[in-house]
Amino acid sequence: MYLILCRGNSIYTGIALDVAARYAQHLAGTGARYTRANPPLRLLASFACPNQSVAGRLEAAIKRLSAAEKRTLVGMTGVAVRRRLLA
Repeated sequence: MYLILCRGNSIYTGIALDVAARYAQHLAGTGARYTRANPPLRLLASFACPNQSVAGRLEAAIKRLSAAEKRTLVGMTGVAVRRRLLA
């Protein structure tokens, strides 16, 4: 699970096994359509998840948050984020 700050102060949320490699794809313009239109400025946070199912549920929960609420997750651990959003 990862959050990227994009142009326009928007936040992109995604899932990847290798966050660094996926972020490099976003930077190169070969990532998601959204990050091609709104280039990434920096990686805000990444959260480890025990499996793909949990990552998918966490991604869905994060995507329902406002950008301001997403910013409050920066600096938290994956466990803390899961407790907060999936409890």
